[in-house]
Amino acid sequence: MDDLLTRLHERLRTGLPAEAVLTDPDVTASYAHDMASFCDAGAPAVVVLPSTVEQVQHIMRTATELRVPVVPQGARTGLSGAANASDGCIVLSLTKMDRILEISPVDRIAVVEPGVINATLSRAVGEHGLYYPPDPSSWEMCTIGGNIGTASGGLCCVKYGVTAEYVLGLDVVLADGRLLSTGRRTAKGVAGYDLTRLFVGSEGTLGIVVRAVLALRPQPPQQLVLAAEFPSAAAACDAVCAVMERGHTPSLLELMDRTTVRAVNRLGRMGLPESTEALLLAAFDSPEPAADMAAVAELCTAAGATQVVPAEDAAESEMLLKARRMSLTALEAVKSATMIDDVCVPRSRLAAMIDGTAAIAAKYDLTIGVCAHAGDGNTHPVVCFDHTDPGESRRARESFDEIMALGLELGGTITGEHGVGVLKKEWLARELGPVGVELQRGIKQTFDPLGILNPGKLF
Repeated sequence: MDDLLTRLHERLRTGLPAEAVLTDPDVTASYAHDMASFCDAGAPAVVVLPSTVEQVQHIMRTATELRVPVVPQGARTGLSGAANASDGCIVLSLTKMDRILEISPVDRIAVVEPGVINATLSRAVGEHGLYYPPDPSSWEMCTIGGNIGTASGGLCCVKYGVTAEYVLGLDVVLADGRLLSTGRRTAKGVAGYDLTRLFVGSEGTLGIVVRAVLALRPQPPQQLVLAAEFPSAAAACDAVCAVMERGHTPSLLELMDRTTVRAVNRLGRMGLPESTEALLLAAFDSPEPAADMAAVAELCTAAGATQVVPAEDAAESEMLLKARRMSLTALEAVKSATMIDDVCVPRSRLAAMIDGTAAIAAKYDLTIGVCAHAGDGNTHPVVCFDHTDPGESRRARESFDEIMALGLELGGTITGEHGVGVLKKEWLARELGPVGVELQRGIKQTFDPLGILNPGKLF
């Protein structure tokens, strides 16, 4: 093993700058895991930080030659363990590949490297009057490569869709070091199998994304937000269904339950109404949002809202969005640890999902806050627990599994945007079924016959 380690380090250094190869165990240990709970992580043999495509190719050729597993990483803000190291692996951090290579207002595309921060890209294209819609709550930290790897969503998905809908083409370094280009930079294109979509959400198990062609939209007007307070989560969900049934297209439709509202107030002193059982935020970014805002206010009132307050200006709207973006951080402060679920159900079953989660919280005597991309039916139940208490930790894990089971029973999926990683791979098999698993394993074998790309993830 020591001989292999020595050979690995020496071989990597032949194609990488010395500072791009990290071997100090105290340093490499800091790259061992992402932000997920209950996910095992191993000890990396080395961490590499390439800055060019050619360097990534060298790393993968070395890994193939020596049969060493490779775990690709971005900012490690993921919540499923997909970026967790395995023992003796090469951790391939793509954070140094952070250039925006092109922004084209005519073609409405951006060409970027995987280490570009989501918010950095959004601000850069905004200077050209353009808009990159996917905006995960961690957008100030997460990378485009990580967003592609997990098929991330965000607050605006109800109108604009998820990351997969904006990835037009990719450059991918395969397991053996070959460079594959997929997709296009044209507005239309249907040549061959859609390999681009195959890589989106593959969590680094099929190849290493080193460049992406992303679709952009014209910059919309500043959105205005409406806040509606409800006496129950079910009433708020009725309002969500009514908004969608009537054909409205909000740019955002988010829900925070009572536990989440109180946590946000404690952490951020936001002044949200603590009397509420559910707070619904609806936003519109149309040129004239007043009519939509008034119509949604009426639907909320009809569904039982006790108070409906439209933001007066962009600053007040941003304050409400800040509260929503703070939800996960605030719930993390409730106890010493959290498990953040990501179950998506049909919108028509949203109330059953949230009420069922509340019943699970009561059953296990746990605090479980729910924030949700309600317009998508994408719920984020956050299980708060004391990780030093073995009994409470066990109940947290059991409640997490029950929440996922509930989602499948309601016709949903175990993940809408966070991915599978380590945390949910047993549940992926349940959702896909044996035929689905067999075919997906076959795809993995085609792209990675040695099984060195992010082993132990997904399956």
